[in-house]
Amino acid sequence: MKILLVSMPSLHFFRWTEQLENSGHDVYWFDIVDGNPTSRLPWVKKINGWKLKYPNLKGRYFIKNRLPFLKPFFERNVAIEFEKTLNEIKPDIVHSFVLYISCTPILSIMMKYRNQKWIYSSWGSDLFYFQNKPKYLNDIKRVLPRVNYLFTDCQRDIELAKKYGFKGEVLGVFPGGGGFDYNESDKFIKPVLERKTVLIKGYQGRSGRAIEVLKALEKITLSLKPYKVIVFGADDEVSTFIEKQNLSNTLNIECLSKHNFLPHQRILELMGSALIYIGNSNSDGMPNTLLEAIAQGAFPIQSNPGGASEEVITHNENGLLIQDCNDSEEIKNHIQSALTNFELLEKAFKINQSKLKPNYERSFVLSQVLKAYNSTLN
Repeated sequence: MKILLVSMPSLHFFRWTEQLENSGHDVYWFDIVDGNPTSRLPWVKKINGWKLKYPNLKGRYFIKNRLPFLKPFFERNVAIEFEKTLNEIKPDIVHSFVLYISCTPILSIMMKYRNQKWIYSSWGSDLFYFQNKPKYLNDIKRVLPRVNYLFTDCQRDIELAKKYGFKGEVLGVFPGGGGFDYNESDKFIKPVLERKTVLIKGYQGRSGRAIEVLKALEKITLSLKPYKVIVFGADDEVSTFIEKQNLSNTLNIECLSKHNFLPHQRILELMGSALIYIGNSNSDGMPNTLLEAIAQGAFPIQSNPGGASEEVITHNENGLLIQDCNDSEEIKNHIQSALTNFELLEKAFKINQSKLKPNYERSFVLSQVLKAYNSTLN
């Protein structure tokens, strides 16, 4: 089968696509943003270099930013270039990742070729957040009725897709980057009683709410005396908050800025030694970091936008759900509850290791994903 992938370059996309290596399928990738060439996915046939009419033109960035009406004079139209690719490759299926990035720009062509099979992968906030933006909602309602097949990272988004016009076949619910390889990460898993850190995802910005978690910690500094607090992937606002509040005076806290690259293996190591993992946001799908934390044995305290997190966390059994991401008092109560209930932590560890973790193992997910692709041939 010929599969034409349409996506911007991203870690999730690379990991997902790696599942197709040695699958017997002929895989192509139309880089929708025509980014810098990458050495990742050397076995994939990449369509790059389509965008600029005059790639060596001096001052094109100035023109693009200051004189946007001149953009058509030095950049090719994405829909026209995609149509050329479509006619050249004649794929059995087109697979777009993220609606507003990789579906909307090619919709006119996919409407023209109505018999061309089309898969759409919804990740993270793709539907949940952007349904609240009128322009994006209009695009969602235009795209979904045309899409034939759907991958999502949570059950919630299946219902949202149907609400906004999707009438095709659901191919499955899988982590955005495919499953996880436990061969290397299992060695980092420590017993619950040996864990002495509280690990916090440091995202703020549009949807992250790490500062509310830090406000919660400020209220229980005495309870946290025996523990080290580690904030990873911290946005600038989070680092600034820690400094302004002088949190290092009352907490044993380490802030790992997003500007300093943290190897993925190091993140898994931190999760494997964390007693508690806290992720807090106002919008997401099924966070990969949540699933990784669960697999590494950290007790999850996670926000629950639209009910996505409750698909894997049963409150007070294998984790705790934050219902209001802006309520530092609720978050404080959850943290205190976890720190004073080792029976709950031990029970959650056993449930997550034995019942949840196997569902996200790389080879298991890969087999299900390949079955899903093959089912589109029928």
